[in-house]
Amino acid sequence: MRIYDFTLVLSPGIELTEELGNALFEVGCDDGSPGACEGIVSIDFHREAESLEKAIRSAVADVQKAGCAVARVEIDADAPAIQNV
Repeated sequence: MRIYDFTLVLSPGIELTEELGNALFEVGCDDGSPGACEGIVSIDFHREAESLEKAIRSAVADVQKAGCAVARVEIDADAPAIQNV
């Protein structure tokens, strides 16, 4: 398994609240760090999975379980996206 780093940007209109943070943690996003900038909420993930695709798909599914919609996925081309575990 490897660890993949990526960011999920949530759809506009979602506010980062303590309740949202708790909901994300409860559905399995304990490997994500939520944040907000200029009213846009995003979650930086550091997720272990068999592939980048599986890491992203599982993170999106978890975020949806918390009642949020994902607008896009961002992967920093300058940062190492893969680490061996």
